[in-house]
Amino acid sequence: MWTDLGLLVLRLGVGGMLACSHGWGKLMKFSIIAPHFPDPLGLGSTPSLALMVFAEFFCAIAVGLGFLTRAAAIPIVFGMCIAAFVVHMDDPWSKKEFALLYVIPFLTLMFTGGGKYSLDGLMGKKRVF
Repeated sequence: MWTDLGLLVLRLGVGGMLACSHGWGKLMKFSIIAPHFPDPLGLGSTPSLALMVFAEFFCAIAVGLGFLTRAAAIPIVFGMCIAAFVVHMDDPWSKKEFALLYVIPFLTLMFTGGGKYSLDGLMGKKRVF
C-alpha cells in the first residue's frame, strides 16, 4: 500500500511539474519558439520542438495519470538525456543537472510502473515490458 501511495505522489509530482513548468509553455508558444529551438538530432527545429512538447506535456500528463506509465516515461527520459548530454554538452554541470533531475524519477517509473493507484492499475493492466 505505501509503495503504491509513494508511486502516486511521485507520478503526480514529477508529471505535473514537467507538464506545467515546461511542456505547457512550449505548447502555448510553439510558433514563437519553433524557429529558434535547438535541433540536436538534425530533424529540424520545429520537429524537435514538437517531440519535446509531446514528451514534456502529453507524456508527462499520461505519467501523472498513470496511463501507460512505463511507455510514457520513455520519451521523457530520452528527451531529458538529449537536453543534458547534447544540447547542454558544453554548459556547466548546473545546466545539465536540471534535466538529469527529471531523468531519475521518470527512469524509476519506467522500472516500477505507475502502481495500484493509477489508470493502469485500475484497468488491471499487465506489465508492458
